Amino acid sequence: MSLAYDALDAAFRALPAPPKDSGTVAVVVVRPGTEKRETPDRCALTPEGGLAGDRWGKNAGASPDNQITLMRADFGRLVADGKPLSLFGDNLVVDLDLSESNLPAGTRVRIGTALCEVTPKPHTGCAKYSARFGPDALEFVNGPVNKAERLRGIHVRVLEPGEVATGDAIQVLSRPA
Repeated sequence: MSLAYDALDAAFRALPAPPKDSGTVAVVVVRPGTEKRETPDRCALTPEGGLAGDRWGKNAGASPDNQITLMRADFGRLVADGKPLSLFGDNLVVDLDLSESNLPAGTRVRIGTALCEVTPKPHTGCAKYSARFGPDALEFVNGPVNKAERLRGIHVRVLEPGEVATGDAIQVLSRPA
């Protein structure tokens, strides 16, 4: 069952503010194929392949601007309403403020041992998101009131390879001037 817009809004406003400068990785999700999800404890990140085993790295001509997706864990739990967080399809579900004001494009973050950079490519919900979590959830994340919160998530590209595991730190290293 999906939450109505007003219920989502009230529940979202009641969430404590997420951390701004350092947080943790709650879930790692690899998508080996369409509609397939794996949640390994640990995974490699590389500039060439993104998240090891994820279908992004298998797509010819894949853009580094949408290499890896991050989504805010607390909001994900709210919208999922008991469904697994892997259902969203985002590679990393994190406890961190992903808003435009906190993580503008060009922000560099250490995720586990990998160095990544926030890209300018928007990450928006689609028909699959609406089918899984309801049209009100899609309207909530993409509407003008919440769009800058980037509740649907963000994209990052890998600058330096490393590994990420559930429970690893995600640390903001620098924001563009």
